[in-house]
Amino acid sequence: MEDRRGAGNRPDTLPYCVKPEDAVEYWRTHIATAPHFNPDVECFAVILVNIKQRIRGHHLVSIGALNETVAHPREVFRAAVIGAAWGVVLAHNRPSGDPAPSNADLRVTKQLQESGRILQIAVLDHVIVGNPHHCSFKAACLL
Repeated sequence: MEDRRGAGNRPDTLPYCVKPEDAVEYWRTHIATAPHFNPDVECFAVILVNIKQRIRGHHLVSIGALNETVAHPREVFRAAVIGAAWGVVLAHNRPSGDPAPSNADLRVTKQLQESGRILQIAVLDHVIVGNPHHCSFKAACLL
């Protein structure tokens, strides 16, 4: 897990992740610029937030193939449990640029939402980052 708090940052100075655009901005600033990120394949990350929906950090869960990536609940929630996150925002990129959710995206999101419910970690949104657009499951009433 990459900790975004850093030395000296107080919880009230952490960035908010309330709107899908907040998650997209965080993705483009912190996740897409990470050394292990590969824009040519799908990468799945989880953004960890506290109860005030301030970003505590993120975890790059998987680096997949051109049109798919793995998002198993065990890997997705590991960093959230260790980091004592109140909630998470799921996020992945779409190398084709088209952020429309696939049937597989819908299935995995429902599975992760149920897993989060059991763990009592809120799944706040799933954002697919395309270029230049994005899709928010919450905004599209898919979550």
